[in-house]
Order: sequence, then C-alpha cells, then structure tokens
Amino acid sequence: MCGICGIVAFDEVGQLNLTQIKRATSLLEKRGPDAEGTIHINNIALGHRRLSIIDTSANANQPFTDISGRYTIVFNGEIFNYSLLKRKLLNKGVSFETNSDTEVLLYMYIHYKERCCEFVNGFFAFSIYDRKTKSTFLARDRFGIKPLLYYKDKHQFIWSSTLTSLMAFDFSKELDHSSLYMYLQLNYLPQPHSFINSVKKLDTGHYAQVDEKGKIEIYSFYNINSINTEKKADISYEKAKSKLIDLLGESVEQRMISDVPLGTFLSGGIDSSIISALASNLSNKSINTFSVGYKDEPLFDETNYAEAVANRYQTNHHTFKLTNDDLLVSFFDFLDHIDEPFADSSALVVNILSRETRKFVTVALSGDGADEIFSGYRKHMAEFIARKGGISHDLIGKLGPFLDYLPQSRNSKLGNLFRKLKRFSDGVKLTDSERYWTWAALISEADTKNLLIKDIPTNVYNSRKQNLLSSLKTDDFNEVLLTDVKMVLKSDMLKKVDSMSMHNSLEVRVPYLDHRVVEFAFSLPTHYKIDGSMKKKILQDAGRHLLPAEIYDRAKQGFEVPLIKWFRRDLADLIEKGLLSEDFIKSQNLFNYKKIQELKNNLNSSNPGDSPATIFSLLIFNKWWKKHLS
Repeated sequence: MCGICGIVAFDEVGQLNLTQIKRATSLLEKRGPDAEGTIHINNIALGHRRLSIIDTSANANQPFTDISGRYTIVFNGEIFNYSLLKRKLLNKGVSFETNSDTEVLLYMYIHYKERCCEFVNGFFAFSIYDRKTKSTFLARDRFGIKPLLYYKDKHQFIWSSTLTSLMAFDFSKELDHSSLYMYLQLNYLPQPHSFINSVKKLDTGHYAQVDEKGKIEIYSFYNINSINTEKKADISYEKAKSKLIDLLGESVEQRMISDVPLGTFLSGGIDSSIISALASNLSNKSINTFSVGYKDEPLFDETNYAEAVANRYQTNHHTFKLTNDDLLVSFFDFLDHIDEPFADSSALVVNILSRETRKFVTVALSGDGADEIFSGYRKHMAEFIARKGGISHDLIGKLGPFLDYLPQSRNSKLGNLFRKLKRFSDGVKLTDSERYWTWAALISEADTKNLLIKDIPTNVYNSRKQNLLSSLKTDDFNEVLLTDVKMVLKSDMLKKVDSMSMHNSLEVRVPYLDHRVVEFAFSLPTHYKIDGSMKKKILQDAGRHLLPAEIYDRAKQGFEVPLIKWFRRDLADLIEKGLLSEDFIKSQNLFNYKKIQELKNNLNSSNPGDSPATIFSLLIFNKWWKKHLS
C-alpha cells in the first residue's frame, strides 16, 4: 500500500515539468511514510512513497527495476496470490531478489504483458516503464479499490494516486462545472471524472499504454458490465450459503498475508462480524478488532454487539468511544487535508477509526462492499417495494401532497420518517433509472441548477448520467446492485475508506471484493438476496452459525453526524463569516447567494430537510476551491 506518481514528457515543455516529480512524490507522504524514491529515465520520471507491508526490507523499495535494467515499476496495492504467481514464474526460470509482491507483479508483466492483470487477485494501481520501447503501462484494479488519476496534453502525460499530488505538476487547472453539478446532488463525484477539466480517473478494470510520442490507448481487462445478470447459477439456497462462506473464507485467508500487524474493523453489523469471525477461525492467535461507539449519542451506540462478537472469538478488542467534539476535531482535520471535494460525513468517523486503529496495526480488514453486492441498503428495500407494487406502495404514493406540509429532518425520528416517506412517494412515480438517481441524490437537479450561476452543458451532464445508469435495462434487481457497484461503491464507499485510511497510513483490505465473491453474488437470483422482509438475506443466513444470536435480534440503528448542531453553534462563524459568507460567495462567482441564504435560513427552521448535508458539501467544496483554484 503506497502512493505513486509519474510523468512522460513529449517535448521540451514537458521536460521542464519532470523536475516536479519530487514535490509530487512528497505530497504522497501519508500514503507511504516508510520510504521515498524517485527516478528519471530518458523523458520519464517516476515517484513512489512506501507503506511497507510485504517484505519490509529496503530491497523491496520502489521505484523497482528488474535485473535486466529494462523495466521499472511503481506500484500501489497488494497482490494476495503473489506466492502462487511466484511459483508460476519460478517454473519459467525467473530468479527473484526480494520476497515482495512488487517484484512478482513486475515479472508477471514482463512475461504476460497486459494479460498480467487477469492473473492477479488483489487491489492495485501501478505503472511500468519499458526502456527499450520507451513506453509506459498503467493499470487499475477490477473494482477501483486503489485510485489512479491522469492528465494528458500535447506536452505531457501525468499520473498520480491523488489529485493534490497530480496538481503539483504545471498544467492548466480549470474547474469542471459538470462535475460540480453532479457532486452537489450526490455529495460525491462519480468516476471517472474529476473536478479539474482534462483530469480523469483511470476506469476500474482498465489499463493504459502510452508511447513516447504521446499516443495513449486505454483498454478494459475486466468489465463489471459484462457480469451476466441474466444467467443465474443453478444452485440451491443451502448450497449457495455454504459456497458463499467457503469463498469468503478463502478471500479472508488471502487477505491476512502480511509481514506487519493486522486486525479487523468490527462495527457490530453482519458484514464486519462475519469477516472478523472468519479471520479469527483462520488465525492461530487472538486477532485485533476495532470499533467505534458514540459517547454523546447512546441511542446510536452499537459497540455492545461488536463486543459480543469479540467475546465469542476472544479477540483483542479495542473500542473507541467518540464524543461530538471528537467528530468536530475530525471535521477540521478532514477539511484541511481532503484531496478533492467529498461530502459523505461518515468519513469523519472512518478518519478517527483509522487513526486509532493505526496505533495498534498497519493492516485492517473491513466489511465494505457487502451492501452493494448483496442488497443491504434501506433504498434497496424501497426499490424492491416500488417494483413489486401492492397496497403499501399505492398508499405511500398517494400521501405525497400531504407530506409536503409535514416537517422533514434527519434530526428527529418523526421528521426522518416523514422525509423518507416523501422521498418514496416522489420516487415511485418515476422510471427505474430516474428513481435510482433521485434516491441516490440529496437534492434535485432543479435545486442544484438554482444554486449555480453558470449553466451546465446539458449534453455533457446527460451523457455522464446515462453512462452511470446504463446497467438499468430490465426488471432484474441485480442491475440495481450492479449500478451501485459502478457508482456508489467505487466513488463513495471505496473513496471514503481509501482516503481516510491512507490519511492515517493504514492499509484497509476488503474481502467482499475478491472478484470471485462478487461474481458469485451476481450469479445468484434476486430472491436469494432480498425479499419483502429481509435485506442481505443469503449473507445473513450464511453467517448465522458464526455469530451470536443478538447480532440478528435487533433493529439496525443508523448514526448521523450532528451537522445541524454544529452549523447552529460551533461552525456558525465558518458559515456566516467564512466559506459561505456573502462576500466569499460573490467573489467566488460560482453560486447564487440568494439560494445559499435560503439554505442557511433552513438550518434554523423546524423543517431543515437535507439542507445540513448541502451546507456540508458546500463547505467542503469551498475550502478545496479556496486552497487550489482561487
């Protein structure tokens, strides 16, 4: 787990930018505090920051060059089946100088070129330079667990693990207004786009080839769209449960390979509890487990369920009880160091969990990915009901006009219920794709347009939106989950975990996103995953023998970061005199201040709706804009 960057210069102007490699590399320090390396070769420069996990010796530092001197790699990630691949290469006569997965990956490329990605089980973003052909190869893992951004013009091709590092190089940096429009709706920006024009993320399961003259070709080696959601596995429910646990067990076992201390996140929910249980069964000693609780919000504290799992498996359990002040401190840390605008407020909790976990271990296993591939969100049950129809569907749909007059807020149980009923009532009248987008968004397209001064190119926005929703073709519910994997998982959930864990120099591994587990999940019929009364059905049933009964016999409590309390008190000056003040907004010339003022007024009303979430996204964006683009 590391940070990488690089540049290929096509002419003298690009050559001048090669000198920025050291600064770009230094900006990746949090991702790799253990070692730093840069190299200049012909018209290319590569940079690497290392977080040592497998073969921690200096021999495995990067940039790493093969024994012939022809190929040089910089690599971010882990290859979990590297021992198997190493034996394959030894049989071909390859000699190794290290025990690292980096060297194995390099020789896999040397022998198999772009096909090397097909053999690899892991997460990765890497680039390899070939001195003989003067070409550069880049690749990103199947589901986007590791980031890789790039920029190209006639002078240069630049890439990095982060936007902040990429922007250390000299090129035109202009805001992408279509990206801002999408971000304000969703509170995150769907890939492959970025907030800077001409900067993109290499898409998941893709590789790129760049020659010395500036020609770039991008290809897919693994397309999540190609997972056949129509052809279902011919397997009984009981056998499917057994196979699922076997696959998860293999995935966890591979992801426990490490030369440094390792543990698991344990929230008390089904997903992380199953991972922790399997890891405990596979370990010959007590594993470390980590969870957060909420000292000031006992209603939302679920650490007793995490402790029940920890007690059953006798783990070395660590509970971090957070106060609202802890979260506020995390907010300012987040605000100061965020790589690009990202307004999922749960990142504040992940930031603290990662920071405290890093005091004990360098690697943690998480339960991320299970909700998307097995149908675990509340919106999935809402979508299931919307598609199925029935009395409750019709009744809620007719309540819409009355719900407009009721207070809607995330800050009270009743207000939140009215908010959810209103969203459902509005959504059931829409097409499948428009309903998906509406329920994914915090605010509507119309409200977002009213926030912005500049008109958005409709054709650009619509093209991006339709591409994200392109999997929604039939009434197969698996297409909803596939859309979640393409959009929510890689651009929100994985972005959150990668950015917050790497900010704290912690590697997080995600066993549910072993490609064999994902492919098996999508081969299952919908009713194995969700029915009218149960979400994540097969995963819950498959794990019952592993977990205490009390994990199941309860209602799930969702925790909301207390944004509205902060905005009314602790952050009032930041809003009124700082990042959302009239002077700042008008000098920025991006947002309609009248609409900003309406949002601020809503904060103090009895019907704030989702205005706190929008205020949060505006604060995050404006801080980033002020730092990088003002």
